[in-house]
Amino acid sequence: MLGLDPFNTGIVAVVFLIVLVVLGVRVFVAAALTGFLGLLELRGWNVAAALSGTIPHSKTITYPLSVLPLFILIGFLAFYAGLTGKLFEAARRWAGWVPGGLAVATVFATAGFAAVSGASTATAAVFSRVAIPDMLKNGYDRRLAAGVVAAGGTLASLIPPSAILVIYAIIVEESVGKLLLGGFLPGLVSALIYAALIVGMCLWKPQLGRPISGFTLREKLATVPGVLPIFAVVLVIFGAIYTGKATPTEAAALGAAIVFAIYVFEAFRQKAVGEMGGRLKEALLETAKLTAMIFTLIWGVFLFVRFLGFAGLPASFAGWVTTLDLPPIVIMICILLAYAVLGMFMDAIGMLILTLPVVFPAVEALGYHPVWFGIIVVKMAEICLITPPIGLNCFVVAGVSRDLRDAEGRSLEVPLQDVFRGIGPFFVADVATVAVLLAFPGIVLWLPGLMG
Repeated sequence: MLGLDPFNTGIVAVVFLIVLVVLGVRVFVAAALTGFLGLLELRGWNVAAALSGTIPHSKTITYPLSVLPLFILIGFLAFYAGLTGKLFEAARRWAGWVPGGLAVATVFATAGFAAVSGASTATAAVFSRVAIPDMLKNGYDRRLAAGVVAAGGTLASLIPPSAILVIYAIIVEESVGKLLLGGFLPGLVSALIYAALIVGMCLWKPQLGRPISGFTLREKLATVPGVLPIFAVVLVIFGAIYTGKATPTEAAALGAAIVFAIYVFEAFRQKAVGEMGGRLKEALLETAKLTAMIFTLIWGVFLFVRFLGFAGLPASFAGWVTTLDLPPIVIMICILLAYAVLGMFMDAIGMLILTLPVVFPAVEALGYHPVWFGIIVVKMAEICLITPPIGLNCFVVAGVSRDLRDAEGRSLEVPLQDVFRGIGPFFVADVATVAVLLAFPGIVLWLPGLMG
């Protein structure tokens, strides 16, 4: 036993947790171990054992959390239904004429896919296979091709349905529906800033990516039927949540049913019924794996959060922040900078689950809107997905590219260092997006405000 008061015990535990994470221990293991030992120190064996046994159940049977596997399933079913390729081809034909047209098309295609997929890494993996070969075939710079896919994949964190927005809503006990609606316009702003950046880069250095042309209006219009199912799913989910006709979980279930019907239709249309069962099995397995990973994080981290509550750390931090003789916006910028640093060493979901119980009370005490802060902090989590040395999306793009081949069988691999170089301009674009959202909070709050 350390013999320290609860607050100092909490400080020691936080340091211990950081050391474990830096040493490479999985976040859920580090959090659960630290939380258990902290509870053992403060409350004894009976309380520590009881909470360790009940939290995994109590924190995952909540109704709002059931939306997560449904959102993830929508994304995987959309991929196996072939909607991804159709979406990219449509964006390619409609946006290919601008400088860097294929890269711009990739941004809009990833944004569209993000509207039916809640997983950033899945989006990055899918478009690594779809977009990178086409860009390289057309002479695009290898770093730009990899960078735009890695950065475009992060849009799935912000554009609903977003798994990470749901997790944020559950942690801070905010409306899932309002968070999902709040992410829509900021997600569009991010995509437009990415597109403007690419056009500017390719105007400055045309060799980075030249436009493609030659598509007639008839050929462009021919791609519309292929993307209508995606718009239908988005309309159903957003319409149901916005009008209050369904909860986010019910809307996600309806969206999953629609995508499943599309999947079955496409299997019969392509005469691939024999492969339908195998692909469906893959979609369900991938959904189960990703869901289990997220739920395991929740189990471990909420045990640590319960310990923090006993130690009094969140209330103490909030009280300290409100006594600082600084404008609230300066404190907010410092908090965001801290997230930027943490993101270099932790995955996005683990980082938010670990920090929000301490940071959120302070943010509320400063008078910031919880929905607005949620979108800002998730945007910071997006930045973490492309920030070295973790940069999970960058690792995904580099890993998938190892298996890519051109028509002659030559490797299209993009080394990890090139991926990290390629995301540099997009990091600057993300900083610009955060600045816009800080300056104009109405971009975030307008749609949720219409819900009442």
